[in-house]
Amino acid sequence: MLSDKSFPVIEATLPLVGSRIGDITPKFYSRLFAAHPELLDGLFSRSNQRSGNQQQALAGSIAAFASHLVSNPGTLPETVLSRIAHRHASLGITEAQYHVVYEHLFAAIAEDLAEVITPEIAEAWTEVYWLMADALIKLEKGLYAAQANGKMWSPWKVASKAPAGTGSMTFTLEPADNTPITEALPGQYISVKVTLPDGLRQVRQYSLSGDAGTSRSFTTKIDDGGEVSPVLHNTVEVGDVLEISNPYGEITLKDGDGPVILASAGIGCTPTASILRSLADSGSDRKVLVLHAESNLDSWALRGQMTDDVERLDGAELQLWLEEPQPGSNAGFMSLREVDLPADASLYLCGPLPFMKHIRNEAINAGIPATKVHYEVFGPDIWLAN
Repeated sequence: MLSDKSFPVIEATLPLVGSRIGDITPKFYSRLFAAHPELLDGLFSRSNQRSGNQQQALAGSIAAFASHLVSNPGTLPETVLSRIAHRHASLGITEAQYHVVYEHLFAAIAEDLAEVITPEIAEAWTEVYWLMADALIKLEKGLYAAQANGKMWSPWKVASKAPAGTGSMTFTLEPADNTPITEALPGQYISVKVTLPDGLRQVRQYSLSGDAGTSRSFTTKIDDGGEVSPVLHNTVEVGDVLEISNPYGEITLKDGDGPVILASAGIGCTPTASILRSLADSGSDRKVLVLHAESNLDSWALRGQMTDDVERLDGAELQLWLEEPQPGSNAGFMSLREVDLPADASLYLCGPLPFMKHIRNEAINAGIPATKVHYEVFGPDIWLAN
C-alpha cells in the first residue's frame, strides 16, 4: 500500500514520469551494462536491447504499477506481478539484483529529471519501486521453492529435432543427468540457454508445445527476431546438450468443466497446442473450440498434432483462418464476430500483440468477462493489464 505521504506526490508526478520513462530506461540500461557487463551474458537479451523491447517492458511495468497504486489504493496489480515474477524466475533473477537495478534506475531518473526532481519526489518513487520489487521478490521466492530441485539450469539432451511447418522446428529433450524434474503444466514455458557464435550466452523462453508433465518439447520459428532460435535451428543437433530452466508461466488450463476456447496465431499455437494435448490425453468431455490463424497452411507449425487432438475429442471443433485460403478455411485474419462462442467459456489466447489485442477486445465485446481471458505474450504487454 502506498503511504499517505507518497500518494499525492505520485499522483501529481505520474504524468511527468510516465511521459519520460521511455527516455529514462535507455539511460538506465546504459548505466547498468557499463557497470555490470556480465548481465548481458546469459541473462538480458541482446536482441531485445537492440529492438527496444526490454526498455518498453520495464517502462510499461513501472508506469502501470504506479498508476494502479493511484487508481486502486490498498491493492496490487496481481495479474501483472504474477506474469513478471514467472518471467523473472525463468531467468533466475535474484533478490540482490533488485538492489543493482534500483541503484542505476534512480541514477537515470535523477539525470533525466534533474531540473524538477526534489528529495520528496525521489523518496516517493523509491517507495513505488520497492513496493513493486518486494512484491516480486516474495512471489519469485515462492516459485523457486515450488520446484522439484534447487537448480536454475539443468542439462537436457536433444532426443529429436524435426521440421514443423515452414521455418519452424520442434525439439524434444530428455534429461542428461539425475536432477529431479518438476512436472510442467500445459501452457507453461521453459528458458533455453545457448552460446552464440561470438561466445556470448543468450536465453529465450519457449512454450512447451507437446506433452507436459516430465517431458520437454518446444517448437521454434527461425525468424522470430531473436538470436537464440537461429542457433537452435542451424547449429544444435540430436545428441547435443542444452541448458534449460524449470517450467514457469501462470497461463495454464484452469480446473473445471466449462467450455474452453483456444485462440492462436502463428507460432503462438505452441501453448494452446499443449493445453489441447492435455485435454485429449485426459479424454476430457469439455466443449473445446480451437481457433487458429496462419499465413498459409504449410506455415502451421503444429498442424498434425492439433488436428489429431481435435479429432480425439468428441466435444472439440476447429476453425482456421488463412491469408492464402484453402477449402474449409476462413479467408484473411481471425475475427470472432461470426463465431458461435459457447456461453461461460474461458478463452486462452497467444500470438502477436496486435492479434491478441484485437481478439481480446472482440471477446469482451461478445460478452466473455475479462477475468476469463487468459493470455501469454513474450514482450511488453501493458495494454493488456488495463
